[in-house]
Amino acid sequence: MLQLFGKKQKTVLGLDLSSTSVKLLELSRSGDRFRVESYSVEPLPASAVVEKNIVEIEPVGEAIRRVIDRAKTKQKLVAVAVSGSAVITKTIEMSAALKDHEIEDQISIEADQYIPYPLDEVAIDFEVLGPSEDDPTLNQILLAACRRENVEIRQDVLAVAGLEAKIVDVEAYAMERAFSLIVEQIDEDAEVVAIVDIGATMTTLSVLVNGKIIYTREQLFGGKQLTEEIQRRYGLSFEEAGLGKKLGGLPDEYEAEVLEPFKEAVVQQVMRSLQFFYSSSQYNAVEYIVLAGGTASIDGLSELVQEQLGTPTVLANPFADMSLSPRVNATNLGSDAPSMMIACGLALRSFS
Repeated sequence: MLQLFGKKQKTVLGLDLSSTSVKLLELSRSGDRFRVESYSVEPLPASAVVEKNIVEIEPVGEAIRRVIDRAKTKQKLVAVAVSGSAVITKTIEMSAALKDHEIEDQISIEADQYIPYPLDEVAIDFEVLGPSEDDPTLNQILLAACRRENVEIRQDVLAVAGLEAKIVDVEAYAMERAFSLIVEQIDEDAEVVAIVDIGATMTTLSVLVNGKIIYTREQLFGGKQLTEEIQRRYGLSFEEAGLGKKLGGLPDEYEAEVLEPFKEAVVQQVMRSLQFFYSSSQYNAVEYIVLAGGTASIDGLSELVQEQLGTPTVLANPFADMSLSPRVNATNLGSDAPSMMIACGLALRSFS
């Protein structure tokens, strides 16, 4: 049975492969406090990863090699993640008397009841969640499965960079783990919290109730649309448009004519994502919104979401209470923090 969640390990690097970049994070811990030992972000070639699917192994592997060199880390073991849409999860119940190897044997026998793919094509793992509320003689078991090719291609790109995939996690669970670091930055009485992760091409809504994810949904929308609009309007290359978006220097009318309409589109997307959640659950409101992802860093976006939705909104920063190694640039890390949630959740696997 291939490890999809992974078990307790020595230090692993958190490595997030998005559609446009590789994000690396290495954490250590002293007592209850974490420290950022190294981090780096490296852009990916266009179309090397499409909608979280790795298309070109060598270019992605080379980008990982560069991000490792830049971070100056000597660690070789890595935690990576597959997207939630690539994973089937199901909670089942089994006798609490069963040991891990017995659970594994039982799942292997019964897996075809839960998984709609040929078993030789999937990687399966499980995690014991604890006793059943209805019957303490049973344990709840979280069963997770994804196509083996999704795991193997991640192993292949890491091998190009001389690294080993020690843990293959699920993005939603990595996000849930990272949320534990920012929960103190929001109202402690908030039970229902939405994390809206706005990446380059994909927006993922995760809803947590008392710190546990109960809902996740991905939609095609992201910061790439702003870059493409800059490119189209001002006759720039995609790279020039991306730099202009990040560093400034665009024409005076950019903010009013391009940026503000895009921010309004983000607000509409957040509203639409939440409406999908409300229509498919018992909830009709969230008490807090956390904006994550690279696009979340746009000036004034969190304030606009809060103003138009009437819900308290904060920008994700999992590093707020961490100390930093001397080799970590605090300004750069602060700027990248909202986009580092998944990498952070993966790096935390060192301590789980």
